[in-house]
Amino acid sequence: MGQTGFAGKRVLLTGAASGIGRAVALNLARQGAELYLTDRDGEGLATTVVDAQALGAQVPAHRALDISDFDAVSAFGADIHSAHGAMDIVMNIAGISAWGTVSTLTHQHWKSMVDVNLMGPIHVIETFVPPMVAARRGGHLVNVSSAAGIVALPWHAAYSASKYGLRGLSEVLRFDLARHRIGVSVVVPGAVKTPLVQTVHIAGVDREDPRVAKWVDRFAGHAVSPEKAAEKILAGVRRNRFMVYTSPDIRALYAFKRAAWWPYSVAMRRVNVVFTRALRPKPRG
Repeated sequence: MGQTGFAGKRVLLTGAASGIGRAVALNLARQGAELYLTDRDGEGLATTVVDAQALGAQVPAHRALDISDFDAVSAFGADIHSAHGAMDIVMNIAGISAWGTVSTLTHQHWKSMVDVNLMGPIHVIETFVPPMVAARRGGHLVNVSSAAGIVALPWHAAYSASKYGLRGLSEVLRFDLARHRIGVSVVVPGAVKTPLVQTVHIAGVDREDPRVAKWVDRFAGHAVSPEKAAEKILAGVRRNRFMVYTSPDIRALYAFKRAAWWPYSVAMRRVNVVFTRALRPKPRG
């Protein structure tokens, strides 16, 4: 992207109804970007569109759809490209989460993580990146992975399967698309204060249990705001960074993993024990 900023850039952004997606959309709106927005939450999406327009942004197209539905994504892309041409920036922000052990996760948990968090971005990439290549104007692709896409967070197997996949895909495209002057960034957020944190499904666990709620609140207490995450993401795009961190703790943990595998392994085993105890409180007598 260079230092030219986002004014006048056509940006396709998924997950625009809430959380990081909404924060990025409104940040870009303030900078004069031309926004093309989608989310499966039609009501939240409409609110973001109105708020972006109030900030002076053009929103030529928006549509409520599920990114795991390739036909829906493809149809949206066809309508956009026939009327407006190729995007300058494509941002895969939409995602879902569920935690659980291999014994508590259902088949639907595994399938939905991969369908939404991995195949969803692939559907968007299939639809919107080839026209960017053909337009020969360069551009940028952003994929939001997770801390769970770089380190072994407890009970995150299904989520990590999707987010590690998205990180791997991003790394390959970073080099595949470089000759077309299309940069690729993968975002690895830790905790962010979004509805995803407050509503994440924990398989086999009663979230209403006050001791479980205490630990979820403690986790959320370390979260950064979506606005702060949005600033970090857009700064990373401007600098064409590959790995974009939204908080220093995740950068430090990933460095620890790469530099000291054995101590990292010991630490993660211990974290797993603490996490499991916290989420499986003994029945009260």
